[in-house]
Amino acid sequence: MREFDYRRASDVPDALALLGAEPEARYLGGGTNLVDLMKSGVERPALLVDVRELPLDRIEATPEGGLRIGATVTNSDLAAHPEVRRRYPALTQAVLAGASGQLRNMATVGGNLLQRTRCAYFTDLARPCNKRVPGSGCAAVAGEHRNHAILGASTHCVAVHPSDMGVALAAFDAVVEYATADGPGEVPLAEFHLPVGDTPHRETALPPGALITGLTLPPAPVAAVSRYRKVRERASYAFAIGSVAAALDVRDGTVHDVRLALGAVASRPWRAGAAERALRGGPATAEAFAAAADAELAAAEPLPGNGYKVTLIRNLVVAVLTELAEESRQTEEAAR
Repeated sequence: MREFDYRRASDVPDALALLGAEPEARYLGGGTNLVDLMKSGVERPALLVDVRELPLDRIEATPEGGLRIGATVTNSDLAAHPEVRRRYPALTQAVLAGASGQLRNMATVGGNLLQRTRCAYFTDLARPCNKRVPGSGCAAVAGEHRNHAILGASTHCVAVHPSDMGVALAAFDAVVEYATADGPGEVPLAEFHLPVGDTPHRETALPPGALITGLTLPPAPVAAVSRYRKVRERASYAFAIGSVAAALDVRDGTVHDVRLALGAVASRPWRAGAAERALRGGPATAEAFAAAADAELAAAEPLPGNGYKVTLIRNLVVAVLTELAEESRQTEEAAR
C-alpha cells in the first residue's frame, strides 16, 4: 500500500479545503470499500480526509413529509430507524441484505453511493480495465462476465454497481445533496451514477472535490407497501446477481401507483421506467406484471455468459409484484 497522510476534518468547509489542497486526496467515511481498494493498489491516495466526525449523522423529517438522511449515517442506523422501517420498508430490507453486520456498522450512506464495482478485472492490476485505466480495454466482455450488466452497458465496460441500498433509493426518487467550495448542490439519484458509454472511468455526476452531505427521500405513500428481494450465490454476505425494489398501490384490482428499480443489471441502480408506465392504470395481475417486465427487459443486451439474468429478473419482478398486490388486496378488504 502506498504511504499516505491522514487528516480529520473539523467541519464541512475544512473537509472541502483539505481535499482541495491535495489533488490525490480522498474522503474517508467508513472505509469499507476504499481501504480494500488501497490494499490492492487500485486506489493510491496521498491523503485521506476523515469525514466521519462531521455533524452529518442525523435522520430527520422534512417539511414536505419525506426524510433527510445525513451522509455519515451508518447503514445499521439507517436500517434500524423507525421511520425508515415504517415508511420505506424496502430501503430497510435492501440495507439488511447488503454486507455483514460488522460492515454495516462501519459503512456510511455517502460511502455506499460511491462504492466501486466488484468486477474482478477492475481489482486485478494485471488485466486491462477501462474503468481503472481509460483506453486499456475491457477484459470482461470476452472473459468471465457471468455477473455483469445486461442493461445500459457498452463495449467499453460491462461492470455492475454493487449497491443494494441504491436500488431502493432509486425506486423512491432519492436526491443526493453535496457541498462544494462554491456552495451546495443536489442531483437526483437517477442521474447521480453516469452511463458507462465510452467513459466508464467517470462514475458519478459529482463536481470535482464535492462532498456528499446527505440525501433526501421525498414523501411517497406508495413506499409503505414495498419490498426488496435479492438473489445471490450464497445465503449470506454476497453481492446480488439480481435484485428488485418495488412498491405497489392497488385499488379495486387496478394499479394506482408503482415504483420499480433493478439491481446488479447495470452500472447504476436501474429505475424500470418502461415497466412502471406499462403497469400504471392497468390490472394488477401476474400476466400484466410479466408483460411489464418484458417491456423493461426488451432493452437488455446480455453477453453469452449472463443471459440467465433476463429470466431471473423477469421472475423476480413478477414474484415481488404479485406478493405486493396480494398484500394490498388484503389491506383493502380489512379496511372495508
